[in-house]
Amino acid sequence: MSRIGNKAVEIPDKVRVSIDNNGEVSVEGPKGKLSWKLPCDIKASVKDNRVSLVREAETRSVKALHGLSRSLVHNMVQGVSEGFSKELEIEGVGFKAAVQGSTLNLSLGFSHPIPFSIPKDIKITVADNTKIAIQGVDKKLVGQVAADIRRFYRPEPYKGKGVRYAGEQIRRKVGKTVQ
Repeated sequence: MSRIGNKAVEIPDKVRVSIDNNGEVSVEGPKGKLSWKLPCDIKASVKDNRVSLVREAETRSVKALHGLSRSLVHNMVQGVSEGFSKELEIEGVGFKAAVQGSTLNLSLGFSHPIPFSIPKDIKITVADNTKIAIQGVDKKLVGQVAADIRRFYRPEPYKGKGVRYAGEQIRRKVGKTVQ
């Protein structure tokens, strides 16, 4: 029994959800539009501003897909109504970021700046040259863009330099000592 899959997804005002016969779920709201195809053994229906998902088989994999499908539909509804965001911080002397058109330029202590092309559904803003805000309607895409930017220079444990998520704690190591 999937506890998450059995919960109905509430649809807020100004959000439209439509499901066609092939299992294609389309969600449209004030922030944008998303669509996703349901797995073959999961069926969805919209009644009274709620989306309910049911499974047609009782196998282990279908039970797992039931909860996953409900979570993905919930994230789609939340994304088009409120949106998702991730915050990154850059730590280090001379480390900075700047948005120029559809490119994020990162100066992370290398001999060259690192250009990162911004996907079309994502909005990136930089404050104080060290704080990066990533916003969008697709939770997966927002998280992936944040992880890609962080991957350029992960926080290192000795001085704490690098790109980190806002509020992330870095476990520091003690360096070598002279005897």
